[in-house]
Amino acid sequence: MMGRQAKQTQWWSDPVNVFARIPEDHILRRLNQILNLDFIRTELRGKYGRNGQVSVDPVVIMKMMLLLFLDDVKSERELMRIIPLRLDYLYFLGYGLEDVIPDHSVLSKARKRWGKEVFERLFVRTVEQCWRAGLVGGDKVHIDASLIRADASLNSVVVVEQTMSKLSEDVEQATAPERSEGKPTKKGGPVNEGRLVKTDPDSTVVRHRTGKSVPSYKNHRVLDDLAGVTTAVETTTGAVHDSSKLMDLVEQHTGNVGGKPRAAVGDSAYGTSSNFIALAERGIRAHVSDLRSRQNNVRQQGIYDVAEFIYDAASDTFSCPAEEVLTRHHYHAGRGYYEYRTARGVCAKCPLRAECTRDKAGRTLKRYAGQELLDRARRQSHGPAARRDRKRRQWLQERNFGEAAVQHGFKRARWRGLWRQQIQDLLIAALQNLRIYIRRAGSGGAVVARVVLNLLLALIRPSETGFFPLRHLRAVNLPLVLGRVG
Repeated sequence: MMGRQAKQTQWWSDPVNVFARIPEDHILRRLNQILNLDFIRTELRGKYGRNGQVSVDPVVIMKMMLLLFLDDVKSERELMRIIPLRLDYLYFLGYGLEDVIPDHSVLSKARKRWGKEVFERLFVRTVEQCWRAGLVGGDKVHIDASLIRADASLNSVVVVEQTMSKLSEDVEQATAPERSEGKPTKKGGPVNEGRLVKTDPDSTVVRHRTGKSVPSYKNHRVLDDLAGVTTAVETTTGAVHDSSKLMDLVEQHTGNVGGKPRAAVGDSAYGTSSNFIALAERGIRAHVSDLRSRQNNVRQQGIYDVAEFIYDAASDTFSCPAEEVLTRHHYHAGRGYYEYRTARGVCAKCPLRAECTRDKAGRTLKRYAGQELLDRARRQSHGPAARRDRKRRQWLQERNFGEAAVQHGFKRARWRGLWRQQIQDLLIAALQNLRIYIRRAGSGGAVVARVVLNLLLALIRPSETGFFPLRHLRAVNLPLVLGRVG
């Protein structure tokens, strides 16, 4: 028998409990319970005047921006269009069924008025919230970066080396259409050298894994090992190398969680000599992959390894396998190391020359100012603990970036300009932290078991564990965590 839906006229005439239509485990219902955005009004007190038209509540504007990325709504116009159609959105924003939804322009105007500082504060507060719930250990961090496609096409990329002397070339191009207009004047060098993205000048042309060079930004992240909470975020132009941001991210993590990590985990992009020395100077174990071990230096194949040369600290010299002495020659200020060589003509007459060097000037050695720290950090990076951590990082970091891309639109810039891209990345990272808090902080016994385990490890072998040292006990809201067991 074919059924027929009865018309529910009472729904639109009599008072109903719309709130009951939203499931208790709905993410927006949970977010409303744990998300306190009252600080925004205090942060923005100096951004608004005392007279004039009353603005939309900044808390509501921030919630709208969170909704934009929570469900990856394609545009702000689309968001304003669907808000009246979604009971969960109306509930989350505090609107009634008859309330007027503001124009989409309030979001862009708010971002311009606020700047990125209030979004940075929102992100830091999510880190603190996860910390108080026992979801951040703070002692072992995973660092990685991911390219983000800028909101600009390849048609907007121009070559900027053109000068007045090249006007004649433009005439030739008009008569020779087969010539490439975007081809640089010199071959080689970085892909982004000499190129400008007209529609988004803050982005740079970077080659992605597919082999195609496109305007891009880059997001650098630090994940805490305990539950995968993002504790530090930095967004740069796409041309910035990963290794240059390692220590900045470590410092940001230290400030956000109140203590430096005991181990930093990363791939070979971070395994530079300068990073090894910087980590060792701060007493942080280097569990990053050694970039030197990934390089295939053909010139060093079949010749004596550096380990065959004995260093004498008293005389600051090296002794080679032929028992000749290499003395300090000069200092490379840009790279931070001293170069050692034999006296002129010594290597040319040496019977072991073919097994030692292929350089016409003879064998040279490098020694950094912090060589002892570098050697210690490199040994740590090749240890079994470092290898285990890098395996864990592969899925932990990829899961984080994958979730951001699939669920929150992470891989494509929504707006133009570096500061706007920073806002996008901060909002996405804050949302991911809040989702971890909802999943893990509400799991009761699982969280307590992990916290207790870390405490026991810290008591038994505090010098070895990299999870939860005793100095962090005061930061954990143990009554909050233990209260979830029941």
